[in-house]
Amino acid sequence: MHTLFVHPSYPGQFGHVARSLVREWGDTCTFVCEESHRDDGEVRRIAYRPAGPARPTGYLIQDFESSLSHATGVFDALKPLQRKLKPDLIVGHANWGSTLFLPEVFPDVPIIDYFEYYHQPHGSAIDFRPDFPPAERAILRHRVQNAHLLLQLESCDAGYSPTDFQARLLPDRYRSKIRVIHDGIDTSVWRRSMDPVGPPGETRIVTYVARGFEAMRGFDIFMHVAKRIYELYPNVVFLVVGSDSVEYGSDLEHIEEKSLKEHVLAQGDYDLDRIRFLGWLSQDSLVRVLSLSDVHIYLTAPFVLSWSLLNAMACGCTVLASDTEPVREVIRDGENGLLRGFFDEEGLAETAVAVLKEPQDYRHLGKAAERTIRDRYSTDVVLPRMRSFYAEVASGALSP
Repeated sequence: MHTLFVHPSYPGQFGHVARSLVREWGDTCTFVCEESHRDDGEVRRIAYRPAGPARPTGYLIQDFESSLSHATGVFDALKPLQRKLKPDLIVGHANWGSTLFLPEVFPDVPIIDYFEYYHQPHGSAIDFRPDFPPAERAILRHRVQNAHLLLQLESCDAGYSPTDFQARLLPDRYRSKIRVIHDGIDTSVWRRSMDPVGPPGETRIVTYVARGFEAMRGFDIFMHVAKRIYELYPNVVFLVVGSDSVEYGSDLEHIEEKSLKEHVLAQGDYDLDRIRFLGWLSQDSLVRVLSLSDVHIYLTAPFVLSWSLLNAMACGCTVLASDTEPVREVIRDGENGLLRGFFDEEGLAETAVAVLKEPQDYRHLGKAAERTIRDRYSTDVVLPRMRSFYAEVASGALSP
């Protein structure tokens, strides 16, 4: 089977899938992306450039304009190759709109779209935090933000989402097209490399990982909780991994500082000898950090579930997470982790301190978390399912 993947960035959600298809099943895979078309020896890459203005012309329609820009760029890159490429299946990321015009290039090739997040103007991540309310225009934008997703839900042959929570956000009338298949966690990489539990009195480690330090991922709440923790349990160090940026939400509209991190630090007297900001880390370095963790704190609004949570679980961390819908799909309180209210700073801190005082009493939660990932989310489990799904769609045998 020859699968044509489309995503602005390599590897994105598809790189490890493509490599697995080549190695495990002998398939051919081509990856269309914005980056250089240098191949990696297994997956051929074809570069495209988004077509259209460098900046969207209107705030309300900027996502739709961006999707058309990517879709046109992909079309322009592949149209000259339509006689040579001959894929059996096309797989693309629907939130970028990249596959929208490909039925005009490969009219008989089935298309699977990956649906990561369907926006909701109310009762969702955008208005989850009353202290960071969305601007009125942002709510209006959310009402049109799914325009290109609806086009692709109509035109694709099938789709998939990584979690039940994300799939449930899609309109009911399209649900029969959607499978729930996670991207997969490579447990040969994400696994504990050492036992963090040391003798009484030894310094304990709390970890926090986020792509950006922002309200959507509870960075400010984490900092408040961290301060409470070290005031109650002084012998602790916090290892914080991620970027000083706001990737989602309207944080910067509510503060004067250039970032939420700067804002939080300006609001409180934090002991930065205890809180170490490590920036971005390589995969190997992050595995080592997570393997040192006595407590891993993960906070999120009802939004896309972070890979970092599953990576931490795969590394056997005792996870203390927000009791929000996407998290409850993975963590069962007291069985494979601990859940507390997103805004319950006192409860989060007291629970973390209880773990830090007697970490060995909670290690069974980390072991259970490892089993959860191994049994439900590991690449060994999900990639055969994904390949079977791809083959079913490519052969035309898909049934709702």
